[in-house]
Amino acid sequence: MSTPTPTPSPGPASGSASGSTPSVLFVCVHNAGRSQMAAAFLTHLGGDSVQVRSAGSAPADAVNPAVVAALREVGIDISAEIPKVLTTEAVRTSDVVITMGCGDACPYFPGKRYLDWQLDDPAGQGVEAVRPIRDEIERRVRGLLAELAELAVETPS
Repeated sequence: MSTPTPTPSPGPASGSASGSTPSVLFVCVHNAGRSQMAAAFLTHLGGDSVQVRSAGSAPADAVNPAVVAALREVGIDISAEIPKVLTTEAVRTSDVVITMGCGDACPYFPGKRYLDWQLDDPAGQGVEAVRPIRDEIERRVRGLLAELAELAVETPS
């Protein structure tokens, strides 16, 4: 059985760490559950006001189907998403790096804001168990968006 080649997480875009649009990277081990949900919520709620990436230290082959179903219930479709491998470049070009159970696998760069969100892992869970994780991630993403908006007001470009 061959090992799938992980897809690298996207590199810098027009809103990289040095630009005016804040960039957020969500990282978990498999990039198949928590980080996918967080990235989907931030993309959905933040629109063009924030650049969003997600990645995993050991990406899975596919996004957890229960996660896809739980997000579909709230009007977000991530069925086309694929887990991406965590790269040093993705961390370097992000302003905020939010880890979700990947521990020391995430490279450290001075000047970045690092947050660690302790959340239950939806791996192997059904939609019923994923819903409360989804709802907690949405709550945290809304809080993050409010913080990013405050920072933008405090430090105009």
